[in-house]
Amino acid sequence: MKEKELERLTNLKKEEKEFYKKGIKLIAGIDEAGRGPLAGPVVVACCIMPENSMIEGINDSKKISEKKRENLYEIITNEAISYGIGIINQTEIDEINILQATKKGLTIAIKKAEEKLAKKGLQKPEIILVDALTRIDTDGIPYKSIIHGDAISYSIACASIIAKVTRDRIMRKWDEVYPQYGFEAHKGYGTAKHINALKEYGPCPLHRKTFITHFI
Repeated sequence: MKEKELERLTNLKKEEKEFYKKGIKLIAGIDEAGRGPLAGPVVVACCIMPENSMIEGINDSKKISEKKRENLYEIITNEAISYGIGIINQTEIDEINILQATKKGLTIAIKKAEEKLAKKGLQKPEIILVDALTRIDTDGIPYKSIIHGDAISYSIACASIIAKVTRDRIMRKWDEVYPQYGFEAHKGYGTAKHINALKEYGPCPLHRKTFITHFI
């Protein structure tokens, strides 16, 4: 690994290092993908990495190419002490709103990560680092909310990659069912092509009704 990349990753782990110094080892990073799109689910990932983890290329998922994210996803999920994923679909997003759906996905992701830890004979995470969210159900685990956490915390960045890749894979599969909307390319976000397709064909079951009122 080049010195510059090592320095960047070291800086990215500053938040975690403060907890490691206090003897806290099981640090869970949490991030979501899909709060803004017009279609598809919101996906939340919880990821607990080993203290010595230094995976080259880890960064906020939005700053990484799709191909690189796919490669990093495999490395992260293989190296992680534990991870969990919460998926809330478009119907429930319409019912409870996107913020509540994201918070619900977060709780599911934490509990799934805890189940994997329990199978390994490990306790719950000792602290959760989450990107921006507050007033959340963390199953009793203390948490720290960090603005732009995916660009500041290594654990959150790992979670952001898991969430993004998981959601992209879901949207690529839906593209096979509804090819006219171009989900493969835009993953449900409100691009000009997506909005034009929405106006031409109307919504499909994957669309969030509360998000598309201005376009139909």
